[in-house]
Amino acid sequence: MIFETHAHYEDKAFDEDREDILKSLPKHNIEYVVNVSSSVGTVDQCLNLAETYDYIYATVGIHPGDSMNLDEETFIWLKKKAKHKKVVAVGEIGLDYYWDTPDREIQKKWFARQMEMARELNLPLVIHSRDAANDTYNMMKEAKADELGAILHCFGYGVEQARQYLNMGFYLGIGGVVTFTNGKKLKEVVEYAPLEQLVLETDCPYLAPVPHRGNRNSSLYLPLIVQEIARIKNTDYDTVIRITNENAKKFYFKTKG
Repeated sequence: MIFETHAHYEDKAFDEDREDILKSLPKHNIEYVVNVSSSVGTVDQCLNLAETYDYIYATVGIHPGDSMNLDEETFIWLKKKAKHKKVVAVGEIGLDYYWDTPDREIQKKWFARQMEMARELNLPLVIHSRDAANDTYNMMKEAKADELGAILHCFGYGVEQARQYLNMGFYLGIGGVVTFTNGKKLKEVVEYAPLEQLVLETDCPYLAPVPHRGNRNSSLYLPLIVQEIARIKNTDYDTVIRITNENAKKFYFKTKG
């Protein structure tokens, strides 16, 4: 069974057929889905999905691109939401210098605060990092994030950065980009990284794998990612599913007993 570690089924892209897709997942060998919040507005939507479906869990956290909407009052509210019984991580949190908004200092402030929150609640981290490799790594090191555990979601850096994160015991989230012709850098990372530190994700509705690139993504396309990882690592399809499933359970369910 496949473990989908990062989805956004609350997204409006699924408004017309969300229930149909989610109900179909177990029939298509999808065992669990973690639906990841990214903004203040998506937190309750993610929790509602987790309450509705046994096999869906949630994360609570604010994406760096939405961190300007955090203040002390909202942060208290966020921490309360993160105590929900089906919340398995704090995320997606981190730094995004690609869009470079809001101001980097605001992003850093709330990244640090949310890592502190994760420590207080004994939850691992789901990290968003784009064009911010050094600052992300240094802040995680300073926060002793290796004691909490983390997935570097939609990993977009090269082998050198991958080595740093892997050495801290973190997992790399591998999605549709690994199937792209121009995904050479990620293919190299997958070849380098131990399978025991990789997890599967779609980031749906974004980043659909080939041959669906440019269309709406869903967990139903995860087998295409599995096939490409198996090809790169010269192993079989079932081994990739089994080990990535074990990795995701170890990561997300360690505090859930």
